[in-house]
Amino acid sequence: MVQQITKGIKISVHTFFDGIIYDLYQVKYAFGYKITIENQSNDSVQLKSRFWKIKDALNKTETVEGEGVIGKKPVIKPGEKHTYQSGCLLNTPFGAMIGHYNMINFTNTRRFRVQIPSFKLSAPFALN
Repeated sequence: MVQQITKGIKISVHTFFDGIIYDLYQVKYAFGYKITIENQSNDSVQLKSRFWKIKDALNKTETVEGEGVIGKKPVIKPGEKHTYQSGCLLNTPFGAMIGHYNMINFTNTRRFRVQIPSFKLSAPFALN
């Protein structure tokens, strides 16, 4: 698990290998990740959007951005957490992801960015 705190918002990431699938006659490696967003600040915040860079072992990079996470824009009060699970497909059994969330602080109406720490994706059978 990797963790990082930005402006009182703690991001914890747990990853797992979800299996191999075949997509249009190509082998794809499915990975999942579970993210917990914990508000350790004194203000209520809302996650508005996300930005990801997903890189496989061949240096192919995909950028993903959009509103919310898995169709939600959670409001997280002080001391509360929001947890969600998602995933990605890679062409290789190794890769990595890094990104950020764009959030708004309800106390001062300021927008701010919360870093998501870089985390590795790896299929257990490919490790030596």
